[in-house]
Amino acid sequence: MRGAGGPAVALLLAAVALVPPGSRAAAGCPPRCVCASNILSCSQAVLSGVPAPLPRFTAVLDLSHNNVSRLRADWAPGRLAHLHSLLLSHNGLTFVSTEAFAHVPHLRHLDLSSNRLRALDENLFSDLAELEVLLLYNNEIAAVDRTAFENLARLRKLYLSQNHIARFPLELLKDGSRLPQLALLDLSANRLKSLPVAELQALPAWLRDGLYLHANPLACDCPLYELFARWHRRQLSAVLDFQEELRCLLPPSKKPVDILSLGSPGLLNCSEAKEAVLEAHLGDTVTLGCDTRLRAVSAREWVTPAGERLLEEGGNGSAALLANGSLRLRALRPEDGGTYACSVAGAVLNETLYVELLVHNFTLHGPHDTLNTAYTTLVGCILSVVLVLIYLYLTPCRCCCRAGDKPAAPHDDSINSSMLSATPNHNAEAPAPKEPFRPRSASSVAAAAAAAARGQNGKFKAGGTPEPAPKEGAKAQRKMSDPDSVSSVFSDTPIVV
Repeated sequence: MRGAGGPAVALLLAAVALVPPGSRAAAGCPPRCVCASNILSCSQAVLSGVPAPLPRFTAVLDLSHNNVSRLRADWAPGRLAHLHSLLLSHNGLTFVSTEAFAHVPHLRHLDLSSNRLRALDENLFSDLAELEVLLLYNNEIAAVDRTAFENLARLRKLYLSQNHIARFPLELLKDGSRLPQLALLDLSANRLKSLPVAELQALPAWLRDGLYLHANPLACDCPLYELFARWHRRQLSAVLDFQEELRCLLPPSKKPVDILSLGSPGLLNCSEAKEAVLEAHLGDTVTLGCDTRLRAVSAREWVTPAGERLLEEGGNGSAALLANGSLRLRALRPEDGGTYACSVAGAVLNETLYVELLVHNFTLHGPHDTLNTAYTTLVGCILSVVLVLIYLYLTPCRCCCRAGDKPAAPHDDSINSSMLSATPNHNAEAPAPKEPFRPRSASSVAAAAAAAARGQNGKFKAGGTPEPAPKEGAKAQRKMSDPDSVSSVFSDTPIVV
């Protein structure tokens, strides 16, 4: 990993070392340095400072393996507009001024590895807007200011391994706004004890492929196992290249074990890590991402569960291929569920990814409408039961529908009334109506007496002779007796005798 920063630069410096002393340019070349065209090599020259003068056309400056312990703001006599590679490794460097790179705005490769730097101060590299590779491994860095890597929009590789970093610098990766071109971040062999698992899993695969986290004293747990198990299944280089060094400390003994072995029953017995299934409902619109580990893709293709192939942007109306390679599905139907395949082709390799989509057979009309079919059916049943109970127990009494507020008839009067008669009971308290005097024959008197003796519904009534009404005057009230009013079983008209 250390030599990955500039193999071309190393070859050039090796060529410079083979240049005979007599052929070295004398004019403009500092003492104890080797100059070849625009390359200036002062490596292993026992220098305690930057030599002078420096040719203004210098493109590569190698000051490695010296004793330059401090890099001040005035280390360069003037602006070096052509300098694109600066090598300062193995110098015992302890201090770098925040204005040290103001004279080299076009620097693309900076090697500060194998020194004694302890902190990266505020806006330390903010003047290097064109920087692409930054090597800081094998230092003593424990503190990294959140603004140390500001304005590095072109940085592609950042090496921070073999330092004392104890906090994961998530701000370097989150949202991809600070370092949008970053493709490699080496944080191996530091002092990280935990990782933001959820945030790391949400990173694009091409960035996870270059995120090296091995040789850290990580605490073993199942989320950590699931994270690296998914990376291993995706064949990410960060796991495959250093699988033997991907270890964690098993509590409580702090015994180092392989992270990918935490699923065994003898350790934590973690469940198998599976890719999440995307869930949706009828009528929804979803976007399926093609999370490839290839940064530069020359061709991309989607295949639906029905076997339909989508090769170009746009689609057939319900399925559309977006510019970023994602697949958008509109107005989902039950048959849209299944496994979708995304095939990508790059300059080095090809890759096929699979996305599982589950379409639920009901709709959601809004974010707050969580009612489904089973719930609405239960609510309907409960309402039906409540209505039945209201009907049975809260129905008004039929007697309330009678006209007026007449008190109930006496008990003995109701006994003598017919069960099928619709004739209302006589009110004992009401005065008897006045009728004209009619002479009664003996036969009619006998018939009335016989009817009274038979009683209600034709049954014989013992002692059917009515009690004589009390005589209290002309306007006195009297109780109506059976002989006075006999109701017919099938008629509402009383028979007056």
